[in-house]
Parts: sequence; structure tokens; C-alpha cells
Amino acid sequence: MARILVVDDDPDITYAISLFLRKEGHEVRTAGGRAEGMKAIETFQPELMILDVMMEQPDDGIAMAQELRRSGRRLPIVMLTSVGKVTGMSFGRDDDLVPVDAFFEKPVAPAELLRKVSDLLQKQGV
Repeated sequence: MARILVVDDDPDITYAISLFLRKEGHEVRTAGGRAEGMKAIETFQPELMILDVMMEQPDDGIAMAQELRRSGRRLPIVMLTSVGKVTGMSFGRDDDLVPVDAFFEKPVAPAELLRKVSDLLQKQGV
């Protein structure tokens, strides 16, 4: 199966997502923030990433996705957020501002997330 990196500052989220991804046969690594996530990208070489929007800084996930795209990395990125619930603002994909492949509000149903992960990996030929 695939190597998947989960970057979120909430250990309960990373644990839960890792649990059901591993059950599907994926190799999963987690990172608790942007800096740790960028290091894991280099060492783990994930084929897909699940990324939170708000971590140490309110835009860490967005900044990380932008940095990855600017550096030429094309791995699929699934972004998770609870920003809409906290701020009332609506966020979504945008090739420049939020360069991700899928966007979900937390909490996301595991079956829905797994379906999107599977679709994105299939498009990548993984």
C-alpha cells in the first residue's frame, strides 16, 4: 500500500487517522507540526499527506502546502480543518492560496476520508 504522512497538532486526530489508515494496509507516519512535518517529508518520502490547517500558527497547514507546491512536490494533499466551525469562515481548495487535492471539515467520517485517499492514490498510480 502507500506511505502516508499525517500532520496535525492534535494527537487524538493523528492517532485515530493512523489507526484506520493502517487497518487499510498503509504505512503511516505522524508529525505534530509544520517543522516536524517538513522533516518527515524528506525522510519518509510520503506518497500522500493528510494535513491540518491550524497548528502552531493559524495558517501552518496552508503555508506548508504552498511551500511543498513551490518546491515542485506533487504528492496529493488532503487538508482537514475546523476553521469554519471556529471562525464561521468558509475555506476550500484554491490552486494558489490552498493548493491541495481535497478539503474536509473536521470531524470527517473515516469512510469518506478513506474513499478520498484511495481515489487520490489510484490517480497517482499507487
